[in-house]
Formats: sequence, C-alpha cells, structure tokens
Amino acid sequence: MSSTTPDFNGWVAHDPSAADGNMKWGNFEPKTFEDTDIEMEISHCGVCGSDIHTLRSGWGPSDYPLVVGHEIIGHVTKVGKDVKDLKVGDRVGVGAQSECCEDCRPCKMQQESNCNKFCMTYNGKHLNGDKSYGGYAKAWRGPASFAIPIPEGLPSEFAAPLMCGGVTVYNPLVTYGAGPGKRVGVVGVGGLGHFALLFAKAMGADEVVAISRSSSKKEDAIKLGADRFIATGEDPEWATKNANGLDLIISTISGSFPLDQYLQLLDVNGTFVQLGAPDDPLPSFSPMGLIFKNLKIAGSLIGTRQHIRDMLELAKKTNLQAWVQVRPMSEANQVIVDFEKGLPRYRYVLKN
Repeated sequence: MSSTTPDFNGWVAHDPSAADGNMKWGNFEPKTFEDTDIEMEISHCGVCGSDIHTLRSGWGPSDYPLVVGHEIIGHVTKVGKDVKDLKVGDRVGVGAQSECCEDCRPCKMQQESNCNKFCMTYNGKHLNGDKSYGGYAKAWRGPASFAIPIPEGLPSEFAAPLMCGGVTVYNPLVTYGAGPGKRVGVVGVGGLGHFALLFAKAMGADEVVAISRSSSKKEDAIKLGADRFIATGEDPEWATKNANGLDLIISTISGSFPLDQYLQLLDVNGTFVQLGAPDDPLPSFSPMGLIFKNLKIAGSLIGTRQHIRDMLELAKKTNLQAWVQVRPMSEANQVIVDFEKGLPRYRYVLKN
C-alpha cells in the first residue's frame, strides 16, 4: 500500500448561498480510510445539474459543509490492502454513486444503482457513517469498488461527464433497446440531452429526433446526430403532426412539460423515460393514451458499474466526443454561476 496521503482541499459549501457562487476553498475531512478504499489525485471533475440542486438544498436540506462533484477523473495515489484490481497510478473515474450495501435485493440483482442503502458520492453517508465528499477538490477518498478504470485513449475531459451525465442516458437507451429498428426522441438539448443524441446515434438507431421548445439549438442537434428536430413552442400542431413516430422518448428536462402531448409521439408499445428530476410533480395525463397504444412511462437513475464500463468502451470504440468546455478548478464559483445562466455547450469540466 502506498503511503501517499494527499491534502483534502476543495470548494466547500457552507449554506445554500453556495449555489450563487459562494463556495469557499478550504480543508475537509474525508471518510476514514479503510482497507477497501483508494485515494486519487483529481485531474478533472464534470459539473452536473445535481451539483446546483444540492448546493441550494433544492431536493431537501443538504448536509453542510459539503463538497459537490460526481463526475470525477484522476489517478490512484493510495490503495487499501484489500484492493486487488487497482494500483497506484491507474486512471479511474467515480460517478454519482460511491458505495452500495451488496446485500439488498437490487444489489444481488446487479442493480446496485437502486441499492436500498445507496451512498451518493457527495452529500451522503458511507456505510461506516462518515460523510461523503465529491470532486470539486484536489483529492478523493472512497471505496475502490466504485472507481472504474478509464480506457486508454479516452481523454479525461470527455470521460468525466460520462460518469454521471453519460451513463444517466446510456442506461435507459440500452435498457429499452435503442439501436437498429428503433426511432428515438430526445426531449431537451442540454447536458443530458446532448449525450442522449450522441449515444442514440452511436447505437445505430434508425432515426434520432431532437425535441426542444425553440429551434435555437437545431443546428447543434443536427451536428450531435439528430435526423429531425421538433420545436414545440413554434408550431401549435407539433404533437399531431409527429404522432406515432417514435418508439422511445428520453426526457431530460426538469421543468414543466405537456406529458399528454409527448405521449402522442409514441407508436404502439412505445416507452417514455423521465430522467430530469423536477422539483414539482409531473403533470397529470390521460390514461387512455397508455391503454390504447400499450405505452409505458418509466424512470431511470444513473446506471450500474457494468453500464459505466460498457458505456466507456462504446465511447472509445465510436470516438464519441462530448461537447465540453474545460475550465480551471479555481474558477468553480464562476462556473456554477455560468451553469445557472444556461451557458455551457454542453458540459463544463473543471480541471486541476
């Protein structure tokens, strides 16, 4: 076991004002090092919408002080004596989950992303009771079992946002059969949506359709792989004109939306998957649409470790390139502000 112990310094949030760019650089106390843990020196950390929600306590009171960031890439600097498959110097990534119980039914089904004792990479509690801290920092410490090797040749700035944003869309695309013979719609051309377009095209879907309120991102969507574009705010008849044209819809938006109209777009046996996590409940809808076309409404939470491994290999194989803007870790507060303004095209990545 290496004796290297990096200093744990990062952007610490002390209250909800941190979401306005008021994180403070300082020390934090990581989880107690155990024989099954690793430490890594962080090179890159993607910026996710979940970071903002957590900073402002948008999904309930956050456990301050906290350090956000769960799209972490770095090199291993220390390994516990029970870690067999990683060594000092390995490049690894950590996503939104950093631990599972391994004993509950979802874990035994190899569906650990739905673990009954799910530990979030930040603002969570490890099984030993210690707080979890994320990647807006110099170093990370946590269970080796959730540190995924990054394939050689996949740049770290592309790999970072895949660890959460990428796998969040990859999981439902794979689960519901996106690929040859399927027509896939993606609602929202943002951080998640741009990944959904890239992966749907990489998986060989017959048709990929981008759906957004305005046509302002149409050019980008086409470059990302969309074959068609629907601007819902520019044509009152958009749902009728495009009815029954899709087999799968991936919804990445977190605001309010007309669910009934989106369900019209689905053909028989189609599936609507909600990924965006709005603060408010989903709008009501008529069950008749579900009944007459045998439709399904589903949700999906990140992905398993195997999903991440498979996704990284596909990204390498297809030379998938996320649209990222790399910013210095020192600019994290400004990056948060810029993110809230909707400025990223389409993911920010912080770099040490």
